[in-house]
Amino acid sequence: MAQSTDKMSLQMVSTASNSSLLQPGFSLLNFDEHVFLFGQKGWPKRSCPTGVFLLDIKQNELKMKPAFFSKDSCYLPPLRYPALCTLRSDARADEYQYIIHGGKTPNNDLSDKTYFMSLVNKASKKMTFQCIEKDLGGDVPEARYGHTINVVHSRGKSVTVLFGGRSYTPLAQRTTEKWNSIVDCLPSVFLIDFEFGCCTSYLLPELQDGLSFHVSIARGDTIYILGGHSLQNNTRSPNLYKIKIDLPLGSPAVTCTVLPGGISVSSAIVTQISDTEFVLVGGYHSDSQKRLACNTIVLEDSKIEIVESVSPEWTPDIKHCRTWFGCDMGKGSVLLGIPGANKQIIPDANYFYILRCKEAEEDKEEELIICSQTSSEDPGDSTPFEDSEEFCFSAEANSFDADDADTYNEDDEEDESETGYWITCCASCNIDINTWVPFYSTELNKPAMILCSSGAGHWVHAQCMDLSETMLLRLSEANVKYFCNKHVDLNKGLQTPQKVMCLKKPPMKPLRKKKAMKLPTSTKKSFLRRLFE
Repeated sequence: MAQSTDKMSLQMVSTASNSSLLQPGFSLLNFDEHVFLFGQKGWPKRSCPTGVFLLDIKQNELKMKPAFFSKDSCYLPPLRYPALCTLRSDARADEYQYIIHGGKTPNNDLSDKTYFMSLVNKASKKMTFQCIEKDLGGDVPEARYGHTINVVHSRGKSVTVLFGGRSYTPLAQRTTEKWNSIVDCLPSVFLIDFEFGCCTSYLLPELQDGLSFHVSIARGDTIYILGGHSLQNNTRSPNLYKIKIDLPLGSPAVTCTVLPGGISVSSAIVTQISDTEFVLVGGYHSDSQKRLACNTIVLEDSKIEIVESVSPEWTPDIKHCRTWFGCDMGKGSVLLGIPGANKQIIPDANYFYILRCKEAEEDKEEELIICSQTSSEDPGDSTPFEDSEEFCFSAEANSFDADDADTYNEDDEEDESETGYWITCCASCNIDINTWVPFYSTELNKPAMILCSSGAGHWVHAQCMDLSETMLLRLSEANVKYFCNKHVDLNKGLQTPQKVMCLKKPPMKPLRKKKAMKLPTSTKKSFLRRLFE
């Protein structure tokens, strides 16, 4: 394989504080060379109601400033692991907006909504965005994360293409042991026409396995899918897929071709350095092996070429760390981070670097859109290296400029511990994140839960419902309706077993002793005399 000689520079960036505001899974948005962070940990607070921050790096120091939304904006939750891409009305237009689809909320719920976000006020002291939610019909993609979204152009028209990702197991298929397990979404290709608000899905024979945390690059009417992880097979695909979209007057035509020269990698980062060139950085070969090599991807006409690049001089800390994380900053730059050493005074401190591939050229006539899913679960909350979700960007919030009127108070963030499994399922719920210990043999690190069928259904802790382990397993395996203690009166099938008090056995009555027969004194003497004669 040919090797590109373009040199890369690596520069360390310092952080002034150790806020845990930002966690793996958030995204970087680039508006007019201003980089913004989206998807903070926890729900936005009054100090920064949008959860969007301007990333300011001056003199090798990382700072953040809160951004604002216009009054006509909809509410945008802090989504992590969404799919993003840019959309321009014209390939040469300076004004554009970001499309945001899917992602996880702080409560670990998955979103199926689509948002358009644009910058309406560029004043340096107050960056203001407009966010609009888009309603869709037809084959609407299910809620997911770890997927990609791109815009393609054909015959003077454009359409948005969504592919891949993961979702929770459907409610009807969940068991108690794996009530919120993650599965691959079907490998469907979704075409979305935002002008008419309709979606159409296509199943292609070349796409057999679901993929997530892959890389997608769009040029003209073609999308290239590279790498990605499949949960079903626990593999990182070595295939390179070429998906071509034709938009005639009638129905769209979608075709897929498998090309040679792919790379088996997940959670890699892609940054654009010129009109036709991109650089692929990082990722993982396997659950326990980082990918330190870099590649240059060249798109010309209807061809793609992937060549190995000269990797930067990785520092010893980067080489020897088990995990690393990062995200594309745009204009040929990537923000990389590695976990801090345990010997540090502040245990959650991270080291950050800016990787500059080379100076990016100005965009030319044809719009190029890249989308790389690099977000992941917090390594502290999930199994390390699980399905490539470990490659992510996680920065620490720093103090804002002293002259800023709006500041962010980290202490104002609410505790996120009471989410997901840590719910109050009933008035007498006794599950506490600080004191909980396994109660059933099927539990590993989270309480067992069971779905109550009343109304739209809700989850309750099996332990709080006084379910025995035998009954818990029976309800998990059988397709029967279950009603919690509060809604047991609605039961038409299997009733919630009530707590049975142990019956105390009554003590046995002691046997009466028979009274001894009294004998006259003369009789006793006569008996004793005969006994000793």
